[in-house]
Order: sequence, then C-alpha cells, then structure tokens
Amino acid sequence: MSGTPQFETARRALSKVPEITIYFWIIKILTTAMGEATSDFLVFHINPYAAVIMGALGFAVAVVLQFRVKRYIAWVYWLLVVMVSIFGTMVADVAHVVLGVPYYLSTSVFAAAVIVILMLWYRVEQTLSIHSIYTMRREMFYWSTVLATFALGTAAGDLTAATLHLGYLISGIVFAILFVIPGVGYWLLGFNDIFAFWFAYIMTRPLRASFADWFDKPRSMSGLGYGTPIVSIILTFFIVVFVAYVAITRIDVEPRSAKTATAISEQLEGET
Repeated sequence: MSGTPQFETARRALSKVPEITIYFWIIKILTTAMGEATSDFLVFHINPYAAVIMGALGFAVAVVLQFRVKRYIAWVYWLLVVMVSIFGTMVADVAHVVLGVPYYLSTSVFAAAVIVILMLWYRVEQTLSIHSIYTMRREMFYWSTVLATFALGTAAGDLTAATLHLGYLISGIVFAILFVIPGVGYWLLGFNDIFAFWFAYIMTRPLRASFADWFDKPRSMSGLGYGTPIVSIILTFFIVVFVAYVAITRIDVEPRSAKTATAISEQLEGET
C-alpha cells in the first residue's frame, strides 16, 4: 500500500502542518507582523527581561500543545507560529540590543543556523518536504527551522532598514520582491518546490516585519507613528478571523476517507 496515491493522500492528511494555500501565506504574513509589533510593545513597555521570560514561557506552552495533538489543528498550529514570531523576534533583538551583536553578524549567524538545520534534517530524513511532517523527529526539525527563520528574518529586516539605511518602507518593498521570486520561479521556471517554499517562507519574516515597523515606528525613525499597541491589536483581529475560517472550513486540510486515514495511521505508527 505504501507509495500508492491513497497512501500518499492519507499520509498528507495525517501531517501536523497545514496544506499550502493562499490562506497559509496570508496568516503567515499576519502572524509575522503581529509578532514583530507585539514583541516591540512588550520589550519597550515592561521590563525587557520579564518580557523575554514571558515570551519564552508562551513559546514553551505552545510547543507542548502542538506536540501533544496527533494531527494538524488550526488554532494550535497557528498559536505556536504566533509565539515563535514573538519569541524569535525577541531572540534577534536581544542579540543586538543586549549583547551588542551587529545586525550583519546576527543575520549571518542565523542564516548559517537555518542552513545547518536544513542540511541535518535532509541527512537524517532524506527529505525536506513539509508534506511529510507526521513523525515527532520531523516535526522537531520543522519547528527548529521555523524558529531559526524567524530570528533570521528579524535580523535581516533590521539590517536593511537600520544598518543599510534603507528605511522600513523600502526594506518592505525589497523583501516583497524577493518573496514573489520563488513563486514565479516555481510556476514559470520549474524551481524545486521545496526550495521555493523555504525561500518564500524565510522572506515572509523580514517582509511583513518591515511593514509592521513602518506602521508602528515613530516618524523620526521613518515610520508612520501609529504605535505598537494599535498595530498589534488590528493584526491579532485579522489572525483570529482567518484562523477561525480555515478551522471551520478545513480548507487547508487534505481531503481523505476516514477509513483510509485510519488504516494509514496504523501503518505509519508501525513504521515510526
């Protein structure tokens, strides 16, 4: 049965991550922006050490929830993405603000971390496909990559906006172009789908973080000055709306026969 279309369909249905649809990218971009704004609000409006501890605890709780469920559950998955966004932003900011690490160095280090994780993931599992996240080990590789990409994206966005003096708006436009490239390459030039996905995934972080900073940073810092509380609340509202939509419609879940899924679940448990 392994290798048959029915097996592959059921196996993808048992994946711990959603199918890649337009809603995936919309929510991903919204969570990225919300994480940036919320992290900045917490760090600058309460004790920064307390903020980082809160971020770490929230991240830990979300990790436990995600790893305890057996299949993809929209609110559980996206809660962890939100906490990764907040905590990942804090990690990158702490490296620069507290430890004094230059953005070009932190960007290089986080980029190297992403590459190392992906290389190790492929060496161990022989695949980087997000459609194969149905074992705990693969899920650990997946979320390690996600966390590293968030830290990388934060550092890269700040590098272009602050160190290279492009400002938040121009940085956002640059990363928007980079975000579109893998999609165009995949559909028109035959780019590898795994490469296209992870390249676009990495770009979503500096893309939306740059625009979030543009909206909430003061005009003296090339922003529009709306403030982090307002931006964070608005983005949270839209995240809740879209996550509720995909949870109700299950539009981001692979259709399957319950009988087939049960049979494949038993077989997969035997394989793992």
